[in-house]
Order: sequence, then C-alpha cells, then structure tokens
Amino acid sequence: MKTPKKYYDDYGLEEWKRLVKEPYMKLELDTTIHFLKKYLPKQGLILDAGSGPGRYAIMLAKMGYNIILLDISPKQLEIGKLEIERSGVGSKIKNIIEGTISDLSVFKDGSFDAVLCLGGALSHLIGEPERKRAVSELIRVAKKGSPIIVSVIGRLAVMKHELTKNPREIEEHPDVFEKIIGEGDYEGKHDFTPSHFFRASELEYLFEREAKVIEMIGLEGLATHHNKENNELYEKQPAAWKIWWKMHMKTCTEPSVVDTSEHIMIICRKK
Repeated sequence: MKTPKKYYDDYGLEEWKRLVKEPYMKLELDTTIHFLKKYLPKQGLILDAGSGPGRYAIMLAKMGYNIILLDISPKQLEIGKLEIERSGVGSKIKNIIEGTISDLSVFKDGSFDAVLCLGGALSHLIGEPERKRAVSELIRVAKKGSPIIVSVIGRLAVMKHELTKNPREIEEHPDVFEKIIGEGDYEGKHDFTPSHFFRASELEYLFEREAKVIEMIGLEGLATHHNKENNELYEKQPAAWKIWWKMHMKTCTEPSVVDTSEHIMIICRKK
C-alpha cells in the first residue's frame, strides 16, 4: 500500500499530463476553469492547496493572480517548479510549500482572496475527523466572503468504473467493493492510494457548517466514464462536440448529474 505522498511521488509527470491527456480528461480541466472564471475575484492572492505540479496555478498566474502552491508530494512540487520556470510566471508564484491540507498553520486566518483544493486532495484523507479538520483549515485561511473551491472523487462514479472498466475486481475483491459502497473508503490495497470517495450530500454537509454553499458541479457530468465515446465525438465530430459541450454546461449542476460525476466540485463563500 502506497501513501498519497509516495503514490504521487511515483506518479511523477503523469499527474502533470493527466488533465490534458485526452479530451475526456480535459472535461475536468475545462469545466473547472469555467467556474473559476465565474467565481474568483478579479485579482488577489490564491492558495492552491493540493496543487500537484501546478497545472491550475500556472493557468491562474497567466491570468494575473498571485499564487501560493502547497502539496504533500515533493516530486510534484519539483515538477511544478520546472513548469513554472518554463511558463515564465515565476513572479506571480509567491511561495511553494510542502505540506498537508489538514494543517495550514503556516498561514494566518484570512490570508487569501480565494482558496482552491482541486483534483481530489480531500479524497486522500482517510477518517472523517481529518477531513473535517482540512475543511476547517481551508475555510479558516480564506478572507471573509472569499470563494473556497474544492473538488473530490465521486463515490457513485467509482461504482460505475468498476462495472464498465474493471468488473473482475467486483468478484475478486467483494469486501473492497462493499466497503466503498457503504462507507466510501478504499484502503489502498490494490491499484490506487488510500482514498475516500464522496457522495454530493456528504461533501455539502462538510462545508455548510462553516461556509455558504453557492454551487455544486459534476466536472465530467453525463460523460463520466464514457472516455471512448467522448474522445471520438471531440476528434471526429467537432460540430457535434460543440453542441455536447453546451449541453454539458447546462446539465453539470443538476443534482443527479453532480452525484454521479467522476469529480464533484463545491463552491462556497466564507461566512
């Protein structure tokens, strides 16, 4: 079993490539960017907590924001430093910190104009007390009224993945499958690092205790785990893809679509 730190150290450049690897993967990136543009302030200092190699940080730096990156994986931060240098946005990157989202004590209360935790870092905290602590920390370091934007891995989409992509695992590891269904927890014994997979209502509950929930989004939406079909539409039928994208943007906030999406994003404001 690999810890999240070890897993992402070993994953290396694949995490940098992940969001642009194919049109299906870009759904997560493009949908996230759409809502960042909608909710972020026009300028300011942003914390990218669980930044990985900085794909979002670099894009936001190019848009004029000042960014601090924080991640548990030194390898991912090392890749991030190289990509930041290549991108020429070093002046907008105010710090790069190795650390965990459940302990942001290096930052004072109300330090940031926006706080991001994208891609699923919150899903790698096993145990509800640690997840609650991380959520409290993400909210604490935001200024009053500032957006807190977090995405996690959806539980129902994991069930769909097992059926469509890896049905043998259901029979070979029924205990693992049943624990994910019941509790959302995966102990990391097989292909992935320890994770907690969320229902939308659970994610909303975690944040609504200390922040006002504004919107929830299914980042892959109705395309979840239809990689092949999504990619073929994008590559072979660009006109149809444009229609599909518009439909995706209209439906990705529907509660049923949010709850069944591969990644679920919540947008809040600090009370």
